[in-house]
Amino acid sequence: MIVSPIERIEITKDDITNIKIDAIVNSATPDLMGGSGVDGKIHKVAGEGLREECKTLNGCMAGHAKITNAYNLPCKRVIHTVGPIYIDGKHSENIILSMCYKNCLKLLNLNELDSIAFPSISSGEFGFPVDVACKIALETVLKELENYPKIKRVVFCCFTDEVYDAYKKEFKKIKEEKGE
Repeated sequence: MIVSPIERIEITKDDITNIKIDAIVNSATPDLMGGSGVDGKIHKVAGEGLREECKTLNGCMAGHAKITNAYNLPCKRVIHTVGPIYIDGKHSENIILSMCYKNCLKLLNLNELDSIAFPSISSGEFGFPVDVACKIALETVLKELENYPKIKRVVFCCFTDEVYDAYKKEFKKIKEEKGE
């Protein structure tokens, strides 16, 4: 039985480094060496092995994604993606952000994993407005899940009340539009 994309999505308020799931997504800096926020926390919890493996990947361009082992994290793998730095919404930021989610799901599927947790990519230090970022994230993932029936669970892991509330509000709106 294939479960509809909307039924495979969860929104939670938690620290992504605590989630027991196949893969977590790291909203990374282009050098993949660990910055601040979610990126720094993931590197800190995973340990030095993650940093050493990231050194071998030659960085990552915005919108793209790369996968590593998870080391000391409770997940199996870490998918690193570099979100766009928000300027004004007129420099392909929305397209690049959507590409982040698409490429993470593609890597998840290629590695035969079936569950993933996303942070709110680019809505922290990269300055993306949270309400726009969560709309892009949810719409992109819902559309992409139609192509990946083997992906069973997608968690949007929100660290702050503001982000959690924005995701819950947007998800409720989408569900109402779809009549679910």
